[in-house]
Amino acid sequence: MKTLVVYSSLTGNTKQVAEAIHEVFGQKASLFPVEQAPVADGYDLVVVGFWVDRGAADKKAQAYITGLHDKKVALFATLGANPESEHARKSMDNTSVLLADDNQLVGSFICQGKVDPKLIEQFKQLPEGHPHGMNAERRARHDETSKHPNAADLANAKDVFRAIQQKLQGVTL
Repeated sequence: MKTLVVYSSLTGNTKQVAEAIHEVFGQKASLFPVEQAPVADGYDLVVVGFWVDRGAADKKAQAYITGLHDKKVALFATLGANPESEHARKSMDNTSVLLADDNQLVGSFICQGKVDPKLIEQFKQLPEGHPHGMNAERRARHDETSKHPNAADLANAKDVFRAIQQKLQGVTL
């Protein structure tokens, strides 16, 4: 199965996950940052990774996703929030709807990643009481996100994409 793995990464989080996923598919897979990604013609599976920006894929990934047609597609994402949160689920849903109807979404994965330090500095400048302003709880969450993606996140990504690969190849577990 010829696979194309494309990713958009701001802080390196999504790139790390993309590289782990690429390992699953081996030599028949190509890996590209979204800015250098080729047209997806000739690939059996297109895997697109993005960082969550304002509740959906970042703009570069959105442009690539909306240009896909008649493909089997799997999505993966990194975000600063808990990957089990409603925000994470909605972010993946908001991105999934960008796929043209002639595509088939075959799976997805989302994990936590460290927040861009520039964004954290912006949060620190917001007034007290602002929904994104820095407080003790938010600081603790940023400290936790700074540990991701970690080895467990990368192993989980590999497990999810091995299962997708096996499903597409008709392998039963």
